[in-house]
Amino acid sequence: MATNEQLQQLYDQIALLREQAIDQNEAQLVQDPTLGEVLDNQIDQQLAAVLAQYDAEPPPADYGLAQLVGLGPDAAPRLGAVRQPDGVAGYDDSVDRERILAVGDLYYLYQHERIGVFDVVLKLQELFTAGTVRLDSGPGAYGLYKFDRRRVLRYTRNDRHQAYRRVFGYTNTPPAPGAKPNFEFHPLFLNFMTEVAEFFRDKRVSEVIRPRATDPSFGSIAVVRRAGLDLRNNLKNASYGHINVLRVEVLQLLDEAFRILGAEDIRRLFGADNAWDVIEEVMRQHLGRPQISASQRNRMAVAGREVIRWLAQGFVLNSTRAEFEALLLEIGDRAEEWVTSAEAVGIGRRRAKGASQALPFERRGRRAAPPTVYDDGPDDNGPDDSDLDDDAGDELLLLDDRPRAAGRRRPGRGGDDGDGARSGRYVTSNGRHG
Repeated sequence: MATNEQLQQLYDQIALLREQAIDQNEAQLVQDPTLGEVLDNQIDQQLAAVLAQYDAEPPPADYGLAQLVGLGPDAAPRLGAVRQPDGVAGYDDSVDRERILAVGDLYYLYQHERIGVFDVVLKLQELFTAGTVRLDSGPGAYGLYKFDRRRVLRYTRNDRHQAYRRVFGYTNTPPAPGAKPNFEFHPLFLNFMTEVAEFFRDKRVSEVIRPRATDPSFGSIAVVRRAGLDLRNNLKNASYGHINVLRVEVLQLLDEAFRILGAEDIRRLFGADNAWDVIEEVMRQHLGRPQISASQRNRMAVAGREVIRWLAQGFVLNSTRAEFEALLLEIGDRAEEWVTSAEAVGIGRRRAKGASQALPFERRGRRAAPPTVYDDGPDDNGPDDSDLDDDAGDELLLLDDRPRAAGRRRPGRGGDDGDGARSGRYVTSNGRHG
């Protein structure tokens, strides 16, 4: 373990090394500005190697307290000879990747639940049981039977909605006792997506107008990194509990649902080419939902999951510009695609600078009465989808972080969550039912 004097000498030597490196390469730095970053990274690596060597030495039993206060044979003759730790592990280095990956899958599942995949299967099951559709013994019919028989073994719809509420702040279903909705997720997620998209827009512009290809681009990696770290830390604190096992089970359920909807007898019943066509036809004919935004929601699901998976790998911790840009390239198009899809379903719009800003929780064309309610977006599944309204509460967190007046909650009516349980409803200060 290093002493106080050793650490002071080390940092003095590092400062002198940086100064000498800049002086010796002054001409090259004028021609190639990226060389300065390369030199700086090399010196940082040398510093980290020396500090790691110091940390590898075992500390005394009392961690140096007796040495500091002057007790025993190892008492320090001066302050510079006292053991001094350099610090502790960084906060952002302690994120469990498995839990973040689970959140990515849960976001993927949520968007498909918003589309109404499970509603369609349950409606087909209802029609099959009533004998009102021409199904008997085909693979789709048998799949509907097994889907119904296994229902008692699965997490209920209320359980899924409680998970969405706790992790993302979505849905109106009250969270489980003791749990709190994560209302901060959506603003942070939207912010990171727009910062990534804007970074690559700026980068494309800078590549056109830069005098030399070696000049740095206009985008700021510090802003993108901070937005990513904020989102990553939020997900870290919201991903405990049964989220990991729940997402595995519901992914299996989603796969089973698409196998049923893609069965030949089910597709023939609606004249459909694939499972997505079946979903749209059942929505129109039997659920009264002509507009479900299936394409946009599916792209948001895929892009959102890929971005969250990227955050789980720790790439956002890289502070080297060239390496960070290369790693960020993996999700650049994903972020742009998510922002564009969010605009299409009405939950975001481009600002003057090209970023995205949250819209109030109102249908397009409907006048939004104050106070503004911030959430994942308008309900595209119609008036019967009350428990999937993505009401992220009356906390008004907009992308520019300006606080707004929050609506007061008053007791409202309860609603059926689809599994026989009653979910709480509330009324905001503008009289709208949540």
